[in-house]
Amino acid sequence: MTSRTRAAALSAVLVLITLPAAPGAAAADATPWTAVPAPAGAKGPTTEDRSAFYLEGAPGTVLQDKLSVVNPGDRPRTVELRATGPWVALATARVTVPPRTRADVPLTVTVPVGTGPGRHAAAVVATGEGRLLRVPLAVRVGGPALSALSVEHVRVSGTGGAAVIRYSLVNRGNTALAPRLALRAEGLFGEVLSRPASGVPAELLPGRSVRLTEKWPDAPRLDRVRVRVTATTPDGIRAAASGAYTPLPWLGPALAGAAALAAAGATVRLVRRRKARS
Repeated sequence: MTSRTRAAALSAVLVLITLPAAPGAAAADATPWTAVPAPAGAKGPTTEDRSAFYLEGAPGTVLQDKLSVVNPGDRPRTVELRATGPWVALATARVTVPPRTRADVPLTVTVPVGTGPGRHAAAVVATGEGRLLRVPLAVRVGGPALSALSVEHVRVSGTGGAAVIRYSLVNRGNTALAPRLALRAEGLFGEVLSRPASGVPAELLPGRSVRLTEKWPDAPRLDRVRVRVTATTPDGIRAAASGAYTPLPWLGPALAGAAALAAAGATVRLVRRRKARS
């Protein structure tokens, strides 16, 4: 969105609508100001109106709405306004509302190009005279959903009771995922680990990654193990990765050397037997 287009969208900075006079001046002056999504027409907000903004659009679109700041009292009131989301722009950061008047402040929501589909949350916050109101704002972005997940950098550090499995979980799609993870390890003599992972986030947002650790107090001390981490989601997305673990680095070469010596010894014995027969 260009600066000229944005300025045009916010050009109607303020619309003032006079409200009906309150029954008693003292009661009206004691009534606090409110901030809600603007109702249709010239009527004041009621309990039947919206309590939150809900907008929907495709990536690259500009959505518009209005916030109503209502002053039912008998004196002017000044309210500060701000938005929590980077997509939201208000026509003004401060509004002074005359007595018994409603001020409608335009706002725009610019959905960036390339935004993935789904629900995105923000809010408009109004403060003044020791009062703070937060008006929720939700934007639903349309488009094709892509679910993609990966498990990366699986490794095990420490030995024995101090062993820890470390790995990363990455959401590479454009939808939020609720993954479940399982850990499995196979050694030279069979399975040595099989259990669900702990500490997995309930939801992994698009583009986000987390580094996770899992204590393995009963890790084998004399074995060569391959640890595999498998992630699945309720909608069938699956990803896995594995890493090797040798608690004693010299164990592999030692076993290989022993096997080589055994093979060499068997060869020498075979040669001697053939010579003895000839």
